[in-house]
Amino acid sequence: MSSGLNPPSGIRVLVADDSAFMRTALTRMIESDPGLRVIGTAQTGTQALEKVNSLKPDVVTLDVEMPGMNGLETLKHIMKESPRPVIMVSSLTQEGAETTLEALAEGAFDYCAKQLSYASLDIVKIRDDLVAKIKAAALSRPLVRPSASTPAPIVPVLPRDSYQPTAAIVALGTSTGGPKALQEILPMLPEDLPVGVLIVQHMPVGFTGPFARRLDNLCKISVREAAHGDLIEPGVVYIAPAGWQLTVRRRLDSKVGIHLAKGAPNDLHVPSADVMMLSVAEVFRSLAMGVIMTGMGADGARGMEEICHQGGLTVGQDEPSCTVYGMPRSCAEMHVLKRVVPLRQIPQQIMQATGYRRRQ
Repeated sequence: MSSGLNPPSGIRVLVADDSAFMRTALTRMIESDPGLRVIGTAQTGTQALEKVNSLKPDVVTLDVEMPGMNGLETLKHIMKESPRPVIMVSSLTQEGAETTLEALAEGAFDYCAKQLSYASLDIVKIRDDLVAKIKAAALSRPLVRPSASTPAPIVPVLPRDSYQPTAAIVALGTSTGGPKALQEILPMLPEDLPVGVLIVQHMPVGFTGPFARRLDNLCKISVREAAHGDLIEPGVVYIAPAGWQLTVRRRLDSKVGIHLAKGAPNDLHVPSADVMMLSVAEVFRSLAMGVIMTGMGADGARGMEEICHQGGLTVGQDEPSCTVYGMPRSCAEMHVLKRVVPLRQIPQQIMQATGYRRRQ
């Protein structure tokens, strides 16, 4: 089984964008890595479909906003006619964010922000991000969605002699594949969940607000983008805003509030699951529940380790149900996961750990 760190050589990529500048820029970024090769470009959605069928690329980068058949419609055709990993390239606008989130729900593997500026280091960050996501996409496998007749997996439980206190907070971290996974599991949580849920989902600035609103429309439980000073309330999911590090602080009245601070220039992730989870472990100790889900890299591993060390419950998404088994793998290799379950079982784990009782 590949670790995800050594992608196959010669990954073949199709670049679809209506801008000649972007096609050239993306091609140069992709081919700066010797393991990647651009085998074709397309200016329109129709051209993209033709070249997907004729060239059979391993991965497609697809502009969200194209004349005629836009990126979303093109994606739907690709996923229906010739499914393969597609990375959406999106502008940092609210409209672009909303369309990108819809694309993720329709089967896109991931997305990259279109914020090229040769006068800054943005171009380097975007190139590294794009290359990493293309490699991860080439290694990914299509997820088989369970049918209604699929039996529910057995939920592992702690040994009888291992006491686990009822969780008072849930801290969840995810990245690549997270938006789609969260849209699948959060609607399964009840509106009267007895605790609050904090979520770090790696996203560019401008995306977390529309994402929280989209989730809120899908869910029975309340979902909002976290704001500085928010008191953590039961039955509310707080999405950490992009560009801010989220921590928790206990007030004099014993209530716990959300504290937001700008990330340091050298922070790899802003927000960071590690920063959030380490804070939760410090404040809630054995009453914390940590959940780590699909994503590239190792963000969240230190936080999950500390929650486990403090006596809290740690749950990891299993490999078969992950889009990218990176963040959960890091935790598993550190032996800090008390339970490992398929994606669909995570809501049940949360309800069980928090002592949820359905209202009569």
